[in-house]
Amino acid sequence: MRTVKTEHEHGVTLAPADGEADAAVIWMHGLGADGHDFVPLVPELRLPSSSRIRFVFPHAPVRPVTVNAGHAMRAWYDIRSLTPEGRDDEEGLNASRARIESLIANECEKGIASQRIVLAGFSQGGAMALYVGVRHAQTLAGILALSCYLPLRERLVSEASTANRATPILMCHGTQDAVVAPAFGELSRDALAAAGYPVQWRTYAMGHSLCLEQIQHISAWLPARLPPSA
Repeated sequence: MRTVKTEHEHGVTLAPADGEADAAVIWMHGLGADGHDFVPLVPELRLPSSSRIRFVFPHAPVRPVTVNAGHAMRAWYDIRSLTPEGRDDEEGLNASRARIESLIANECEKGIASQRIVLAGFSQGGAMALYVGVRHAQTLAGILALSCYLPLRERLVSEASTANRATPILMCHGTQDAVVAPAFGELSRDALAAAGYPVQWRTYAMGHSLCLEQIQHISAWLPARLPPSA
């Protein structure tokens, strides 16, 4: 799939080079990175030439992060400690949720049905993909959650929207991850599975990163969620 890159103050967009998109992936970066972080991954996915997916890579706002001595950096929410509870910054989560919901609405206004939108992210960005995805009021095509966890998972049953109970979720995690312990991902996987979500869980012999095998799995998963239109 050939794309054209557009950069703006709120992020980076890769759009089909030869016409309108018929699907979208909104992909959130990790703590301290920005929207440029996963742009180079798109060509590596080797999507079918007939795919017409617009990739939206937003920048998180700059905010102080407690575990990093209060230094300001791009972050979707604050992290007070590295425990699951210390990552549950409800105010920050909901502010970023509103931003991501507006990005979904923007794609819908451009003619992309919500059922043709995937939420994706890595680390903090993956946490946001899960947090927003299970609460979104309209059905999504899928949720791709890399090296992350579900924030406020004890509220899943009470706050989740019924619209995405059957939405496929792919969670990927490194077995040697020292930033987000695999156990955090497993707790989230188990909570989602117990609530009836179709969660696919894959692990890789890596740290807090991506690897070739994982990219190959994403390359197969994503076109299945967003097949080219007839």
